[in-house]
Amino acid sequence: MTSEQRVVVIGGGLAGLRLAARLGPGAAVTVLGEETHAPYNRVLLAEVLAGRYAPEVTALPAPGRALRRGVRAVRIDRADRAVHCDDGSVERYDTLVLATGSNPVLPPLRGLFAPDGRELPEGVHAFRTMDDCLALAAAVRPGLRAVVIGGGLLGVSATRALAARGAQVVLAQQAERLMERQLDADASALLRDHLTALGVEIHTECRVRGLTTTEAVAPGGPLRGASSPPRPSSVPRRSAPDPAPQTPTGPKDPAPGTQPGGGHRRVTGVELADGYRLDADVVVLACGVRPRVGLAQAARLEVRKGVVVDGRLRTSDPRVHAIGDCAEHDGRVYGLAGPALEQADALAAVLRGEDAEYTGTRALTRLTLPTAGATGPFDLAAFGDPTPLPGDDVLRLADATRRTYRKVVLRGDRLVGGVLLGELSTVGALARTWEGDEFLTAPHDPFHLLTDDGGH
Repeated sequence: MTSEQRVVVIGGGLAGLRLAARLGPGAAVTVLGEETHAPYNRVLLAEVLAGRYAPEVTALPAPGRALRRGVRAVRIDRADRAVHCDDGSVERYDTLVLATGSNPVLPPLRGLFAPDGRELPEGVHAFRTMDDCLALAAAVRPGLRAVVIGGGLLGVSATRALAARGAQVVLAQQAERLMERQLDADASALLRDHLTALGVEIHTECRVRGLTTTEAVAPGGPLRGASSPPRPSSVPRRSAPDPAPQTPTGPKDPAPGTQPGGGHRRVTGVELADGYRLDADVVVLACGVRPRVGLAQAARLEVRKGVVVDGRLRTSDPRVHAIGDCAEHDGRVYGLAGPALEQADALAAVLRGEDAEYTGTRALTRLTLPTAGATGPFDLAAFGDPTPLPGDDVLRLADATRRTYRKVVLRGDRLVGGVLLGELSTVGALARTWEGDEFLTAPHDPFHLLTDDGGH
């Protein structure tokens, strides 16, 4: 790549800005960032919601003049090598990089949208962007009744943050346990105990059917329409039917994040599939994310779950690359910060003409969200597959008093997965061994993997 070659990056998030930084100030790079906020680290949004960090603490390094903030790409003209933007401007490229990220999944709930609209009721929030976070933080107050739908990593982070702000939180999870993708049953039970100790009410194997709403108060006017029925603080749940998969609804590829519409409806509760109802002043949708692939589809690039890329992060058009949450490499969409950064680094090397290739990321999940109170912080790390196959060796160390749990799964002389809760002193060594796919140095004495003193 020469300094005259024009690189246009669609997406001003972690991946896009990392790529621009790696290419250096001498490169002809333009980054189109849809959000008007200064670039920020999305990983820290739960810390902002909890009140631990001010929004400015999440700021990413200043990208300089390469970033155009508040500009949305609306069309890619591959024949003309041009990107058309919502402000009427056109950015021409020699190399185009899609770093469009992902959107929150909006589950098909009755009452989520009015028949003739696409606005969420007041009090219903996604939790994906800084705008989402600030709107939710502005709504939270001590005693507020909040229902979080989704018990994955994002839902658990939002639940803990809301509880730290004094809200009365109910967490509704469709799967049989919390964070089922990262944790085994024992670790998930400890997580549940921890959240319950904070006053969180948790329902698993619980399918949400819909929302109840009432007409909101018009500015300066009385309440219009009938109010909802009397509402208990929460309603005990009977056995729910088998959970059904939730699928996204709504526009094909909306803007990142979804703000409460505010129109004329306000959420009053959450209906469960077994007919019971949870009272709610605020509902947080934490049902996962899906890659933003609308631009790529309209440009007729190959798209499956995400925008399909090869080892050099090229799409089906060799002049167009994709990185981050929108990219699908080797059949996998990561949706995590670590892989996004590694992809950006690999693509920067490719564009500089180096013999580089992205071979995938062995991603480690970490969650630490301190809160006030005697319970102290909750620390978690998970990597690989914590579910053993026949013939695997499993090592566990659990301390019920300290509420700590460590588990690793060994396959021959390789470490293939693990979970640590409450005590993460060994996570660095474990992560290096796993990420490097290293042979175990002492397979005859594997307990050194879980202890600080070599197992003695």
